Amino acid sequence: MVRLQDIQNNEDIKALIEGANKNLEVLGYTEHGLRHVTRVSETASRILRELGYPNRLVELAAIAGMMHDIGNCINRKNHGIAGANLLFPILLKMKMPMEDIVCVLSAIGSHEEQYGSPVNEVSAALIIADKIDAHRTRLRKNIAYDPKNIHNRVNYSIKKNWLVIDKERMNLRYEMIMDMNLSCPMDFLEIYSTRMRMCEDAANFLNCSFELVINDFILNRPNYRR
Repeated sequence: MVRLQDIQNNEDIKALIEGANKNLEVLGYTEHGLRHVTRVSETASRILRELGYPNRLVELAAIAGMMHDIGNCINRKNHGIAGANLLFPILLKMKMPMEDIVCVLSAIGSHEEQYGSPVNEVSAALIIADKIDAHRTRLRKNIAYDPKNIHNRVNYSIKKNWLVIDKERMNLRYEMIMDMNLSCPMDFLEIYSTRMRMCEDAANFLNCSFELVINDFILNRPNYRR
């Protein structure tokens, strides 16, 4: 059985994560390295764990989260599909069961906002975990802060964020504290509205509703399940 620790210790996978992050740094994107993938891994697995899914799916969500962005070492465009193709021979060599490989690769190949959609429970958890990682710590320390860059401005304005998983109400509540002197909810929605809709769809796949809350205000209309 391949576990998250095996993925984290694999030198090829570590090199792919590092290479993907370096490419995106050159292109001017926010951080997509170990900080991001570790957070996504932890959040995706926590979603399934707290909703009561089997331990193996929880582990696969953690694994998918750790590797979901490595396709960026080839190109930003279609990086989900590129990453899935890169990982197939690596996971095969690690002797991961084919059923688990299919689950992980389908999740990675389906997480991009341009055409992604949830295809299994791991995929749904990965989408949510990836899309809600908006925070000032994603700004790169070696690149000067540019308030005219909306991605920099929005991420830097988010001082704190967290996900509340309410199994009883089957609701996922994504909350953040935003510094309104730096940005505003309209800016956030300008770049994140498609991603938040993806989160709604992914939550629905898990039979949950999804709430987006900025500074204590609910910005969407959740389809509450209970």
